[in-house]
Amino acid sequence: MTALSKKKILGTVWDYVVLTFSMVLYSIAWGCFMVPNNFIDGGLTGLCAIIQFATGGLIPLSASYFVLNALLIVAGFIVLGKGFGVRTVFCILVSSACLSVIPDMEFLHSTEGHFFYVKESVLLPIIAGMLEAVAISMAFSRGGSTGGTDIITLIVNKYWPVSPGKVFLFTDFVIVTSLLFLPGKTFSDVVYGYLTMISFAFVIDYILMGRKSTVKVLVFSVKYAEIADYIISMDRGVTVVKAMGWYSKQDRDMLLILIRRSQLHELTEKIKQIDKNAFVSVSPASGVYGEGFDEIKTGIKRKKKNKE
Repeated sequence: MTALSKKKILGTVWDYVVLTFSMVLYSIAWGCFMVPNNFIDGGLTGLCAIIQFATGGLIPLSASYFVLNALLIVAGFIVLGKGFGVRTVFCILVSSACLSVIPDMEFLHSTEGHFFYVKESVLLPIIAGMLEAVAISMAFSRGGSTGGTDIITLIVNKYWPVSPGKVFLFTDFVIVTSLLFLPGKTFSDVVYGYLTMISFAFVIDYILMGRKSTVKVLVFSVKYAEIADYIISMDRGVTVVKAMGWYSKQDRDMLLILIRRSQLHELTEKIKQIDKNAFVSVSPASGVYGEGFDEIKTGIKRKKKNKE
């Protein structure tokens, strides 16, 4: 076995370890915080519950959940690739097993006298949403998903520049709001659902999009050439712009840089080392497309028929 193949095998094993842990964390969010306190969130499970009520029990939750997840897995397999399908099936199996066990562990419930008890009930949906977001983010990063609206989100995000949080927010908003039409549910149940989905959407965007976010950096320094050379060594481009200081009426060379936010600390530290008197301006940049950044997404490309 070559070193490369061994590394690949170990990488795959690690991916599945992370996927397993993420599904356990996801199940804790539901089994320890949501279920024991009778909270309802969006997602495919909420949709299936609505179908069951709407059909008077003719279509049970378990049946619609299985069928819809199967259809979505096929769609994800076609659009996102083979690895996605296999890992998503794995995640669904692991999360199903955990959700059948964890809710029965009463000592872990977020209820009075138990381990995860939180006195302020309004914090429970926020905590649950955050745990769900962390779990889903971990699964996404390893090519997996819990199925349901997660698959819809990945498919949409492949073709359109819409953040995962916004897709989740829209789908969950529709599902949670529809709780008002179900017997026995009140407006307070909907509000708790809103808190969960807002917490979830905010945290998943922060995790998934945080490292991808880009910043624009303007640097004014007499040692601009040395700074520019270092930026090239970071595999980032830099543009020298001719400028003039209006106070001094002197021509200056300004550096225009676009880098990932995760690289900003490294860059500013180096600028400080090279020229402690350098003037640096940092501002967020959105919609940066091209080599080294994001791909332009304009939707699904349609094949044009050749006119005879």
